[in-house]
Amino acid sequence: MEINIKSDNQSFSCYMALPENKKGPVIVCLQEIFGVNLWMRNIADKISSLGFVAIVPDLFWRIQPNVQINGESEEDFGKAFDLYGKFNSDMALIDIENTVQTAKNLSENDTGKVGTMGFCLGGFLSYLSSIHTSSDANVGYYGVGIENKLSEKDDIKSNLVLHIATEDQFVPPDVQIKIHNELDNHPKVSIYDYKADHAFARIGGDSYVEDIASVAEERTINFFNKFLR
Repeated sequence: MEINIKSDNQSFSCYMALPENKKGPVIVCLQEIFGVNLWMRNIADKISSLGFVAIVPDLFWRIQPNVQINGESEEDFGKAFDLYGKFNSDMALIDIENTVQTAKNLSENDTGKVGTMGFCLGGFLSYLSSIHTSSDANVGYYGVGIENKLSEKDDIKSNLVLHIATEDQFVPPDVQIKIHNELDNHPKVSIYDYKADHAFARIGGDSYVEDIASVAEERTINFFNKFLR
């Protein structure tokens, strides 16, 4: 189903998936550079099947609403990277906070708590959400660009899990080392490494690795059960 959320006197759409009993804590799923596409909807549907309300906000709406790039051709990546080049993370954080605030007050939210869970671009935004939003817990999968915001690490307010793909072409080994060096001893951060490439948890994508994604998912769900219930 679709819901609309107000932001800056306008509104943007979100995909929402409900668990079988129609209630649960909310996880705001933050998109990759492909928009609120089939992959993100698959992830939201999986999260809802595990007892959470899942919301996927359209974070490209300020550039182009309702982007859904569902392929992995050179043309698809070209469109996605063009949108990424126009993307403003500061404005996205406003939209994420508005989504979190709306989610906290949904009738379907039976605990009043909200987490964020992001992938690629969304993984970076989940890291920033732990600093700049009122989310209660955050999970980032193979976030791209986190190294550029490590200077803000002391402002992390809510607990954060980062899943790192050690063979990630977009997050090279020196960047991974920097993230570990800066965050390994942070009291609110847990980091897990996986011998896999970028997008190993993209359900339906070419890089999906089911057994590794399952391990990361179990850690993610245990984390959200601890902090959102």
